Amino acid sequence: MDEFPDDSLDDASADGAAHNRNASRDSLFLMAEFRVAGSDRSQPVRVRNLSAGGLMAEYPPGLEQGATVEIDVRGIGWVVGHIAWSAAGRVGVAFVSPIDPLLARKPVVAGEKAPYYTSAPVQLPPRLRKR
Repeated sequence: MDEFPDDSLDDASADGAAHNRNASRDSLFLMAEFRVAGSDRSQPVRVRNLSAGGLMAEYPPGLEQGATVEIDVRGIGWVVGHIAWSAAGRVGVAFVSPIDPLLARKPVVAGEKAPYYTSAPVQLPPRLRKR
């Protein structure tokens, strides 16, 4: 005998947005550029979690549910999405197309502008070197 009702989120009648909330989310603290679609003016936001299907960001002004937005996520680029919810200075954005959230965690430094310590070989102290 089941203790839980049989109407799980995997049910075909479940709302798509609610179903996507079950996707694995990566909690992080990441800065991104955020703008309402069609605007050339962006502003920085703090991204608090990120998944293949969307993100949650701090955005105190809030936005109307369904508004189209664009987010420049580090390592990924500009991503189009829609406001899924807006409350208490935060917004949930559902992406139009899935992304690979692990790309946002990869180091961005490379090339001539990379700090010297990112390309220099690691030198272990003599006591830690293999003999």
